[in-house]
Amino acid sequence: MPTGHDPSSGSLAATPSPWLPDRGDGTYRNPVLHADYSDPDAIRVGEDYWLVASSFSHVPGLPILHSRDLVNWEIVAHALPRLVPSEVFSLPQHGKGVWAPAIRHHAGRFWIYYPDPDFGLYVITAADPRGPWSDPVLVLGGKGLIDPCPLWDDDGRVYLIHGWAKSRSGICNRLTLLELSTDGLRVAKDHGVLIDGDRVEVPGFRTLEGPKLYQRDGWTYIFAPAGGVEEGWQSVFRARHIQGPYEHRIVLAQGSTPINGPHQGALVDTPAGEAWFLHFQDKGAYGRIVHLQPVVWHDSWPVMGEDPAGTGTGQPVLRHRKPGTPAQSPCAPATSDGFDRASLGLQWQWQANPQPGWHSLVARPGWLRLIAPLPPAGGNLFSAPALLLQKFPAETFSATVKLDVAGNSPSALRAGLLVFGFDYAWLGVRGGSLTLVTCHDAETGTVEYEQSVLITPPPTLWLRVTVSSGAVCRFAWSDDGEGFHAVAAPEFRARKSRWVGAKIGLFAAGGGAADFDDFVVSAPRE
Repeated sequence: MPTGHDPSSGSLAATPSPWLPDRGDGTYRNPVLHADYSDPDAIRVGEDYWLVASSFSHVPGLPILHSRDLVNWEIVAHALPRLVPSEVFSLPQHGKGVWAPAIRHHAGRFWIYYPDPDFGLYVITAADPRGPWSDPVLVLGGKGLIDPCPLWDDDGRVYLIHGWAKSRSGICNRLTLLELSTDGLRVAKDHGVLIDGDRVEVPGFRTLEGPKLYQRDGWTYIFAPAGGVEEGWQSVFRARHIQGPYEHRIVLAQGSTPINGPHQGALVDTPAGEAWFLHFQDKGAYGRIVHLQPVVWHDSWPVMGEDPAGTGTGQPVLRHRKPGTPAQSPCAPATSDGFDRASLGLQWQWQANPQPGWHSLVARPGWLRLIAPLPPAGGNLFSAPALLLQKFPAETFSATVKLDVAGNSPSALRAGLLVFGFDYAWLGVRGGSLTLVTCHDAETGTVEYEQSVLITPPPTLWLRVTVSSGAVCRFAWSDDGEGFHAVAAPEFRARKSRWVGAKIGLFAAGGGAADFDDFVVSAPRE
């Protein structure tokens, strides 16, 4: 059965995924990850592919995904259990934290270089991508340093290229080259600006970022997107020497497809020598979802996707034959969780570095107990750290959970099923009543308001949200887990948050505790 599999998620991990890219006939459909794995980078080691993505201020950070065929992916670890500096990330820091990382394999170890735009460029290493990973080492401190990528040159020198965030440094649209010490842990020399996007002879060339360094057949390549995540393109620069001079070409753009701004990703190959490119598409509330494009080489330039006009600038494919790799069963990153294992499933992340008292999986075996901290001032959950959330997994899906507050329900307790972003909504218990609550423009500090007070709930009830195209969310409840009653309320449409898509999950606040069981994500159900 095609599943969202995670060995730490419990028996419900066998629930069929609401999005599977593998069509079962030797072809796949894009995206290969219909979830917010922003700024993906990937490598092949032997017959295994390892992918890492941005995680911003969500914890644990730096998700590690594994595949054998580039189409079917599972989340297998997080490389960053807690964000540093720890005290800074004890509270939500929306849009901050871990930006675009790069993963490489060198000298028998895996390396991830990642940026924090407020603190600098870090590196961590591991013998196994499933962990454990080393503690972060600050390679270069400073504000506005983003999107690092290393290259171990054939002559033994180690280079690191990075971009700039104008919001912190006043600089953007340029790429800088550093030379590192042989251990890759500190800067030995700053070679300055390697490519200045303001000087590239392409109209509208702006926001050059996300560089990745590669070498092939005597050429050094820099793959870097430009033009912005919603409407930009993928450029490639090449030179005979890493320090240039570089020539450039746009190799992937939207063309006549619905895939806007094909952006930032990773060039990988197969054991048989095929080339492929993983990149993201900004899809609003659904986040930055991941596509897979075939790559062919013409005159030492990569052409991505399909190129019907023969210009050298490809456009994304919607369906294609799968890569020529070893067979792999259809799967997707985990979503459902029965809470019957020793740890939370890998799909879950907190809004800040977690504290030991936020949850328990042993207080009531087989259930997740969320211990409800006091709410933030004004009741706005946007600044609450103890929200347990995961990514939207598909264009359309349903999420259902069982909630029990018997014996744990002081009058101030709020607990339930939450859709989170710049706007958020939750269905659950508030002040002893079953309540639907919404909050619009949450980042500005707007307080919550009750949209519908329904009934005095039974001690155990089931909560459901069904997400349809366009991220339209409809809530329902049940007292037996079988028959569900729709909540009559104005339409709620999920919104993204700061640099990330909307998320879905669980929370408890206001004192006391709430118990949850059988969080099930599936194809849409009414």
